Amino acid sequence: MIAYRNLNLIGTSHISIESIKEVVRAVTELKPAVVALELDENRLFAIMGEKKGKLSLRDVGALGIKGFLFNLMGAWAEKKLGRLVGTSPGDEMRAAVKTAREQNARIALIDRDIRQTIKSLFRQITWKEKFRFLWDITAGLFSKRRRIEFDLRKVPEKEFISKIIKQVRKRYPSVYNALIHERNVIMAQHLYSLMERYKDMPVVAVVGAGHEEGIISWLRASHSAPHTRSE
Repeated sequence: MIAYRNLNLIGTSHISIESIKEVVRAVTELKPAVVALELDENRLFAIMGEKKGKLSLRDVGALGIKGFLFNLMGAWAEKKLGRLVGTSPGDEMRAAVKTAREQNARIALIDRDIRQTIKSLFRQITWKEKFRFLWDITAGLFSKRRRIEFDLRKVPEKEFISKIIKQVRKRYPSVYNALIHERNVIMAQHLYSLMERYKDMPVVAVVGAGHEEGIISWLRASHSAPHTRSE
């Protein structure tokens, strides 16, 4: 968790048991005025098991076939990994919502609509990146190089996350821009507004670990303040 002024930013893994415990502990102990989530309205409904979160034919039309399939594959992969460690994707977000309600804290959705994110990705991605992606998948299937291993039950170390993000930024600049950078800026802007609105009260934010450093960097650069610490 990174503390910046009255913001307490928790970087999570969406399938990590450790993340769930950290979220519950932070919201319970800090008793924040608001709990901000890396979600949009549709994804909130989806992870809470409410009907509105399901994709309709209209959504498929808005995303396009490629976008729809991309979204479907991502959800399938997360669910498979979650089963390996005994969790479901989004358990840490469900825990955040439940604990926020118990503490009478407001819930704020700070991410961009997933449909806009996927549109942005397919608008920017180049043929070079598409071919590179196919090559990397094919090469990965037959590569004899030592595989990187880490415990899926825990949030990966910051150095590991930073290394992966740098590789994505270098090899897939459009993917990095649409899925990481643009959303970092949007979420940071929303968080700054919440920090200003609740100046004298704690604000807790729950985001994917890959967004944690980017959000804090934007806040530091745009609204510099000396008191930032990691826990």
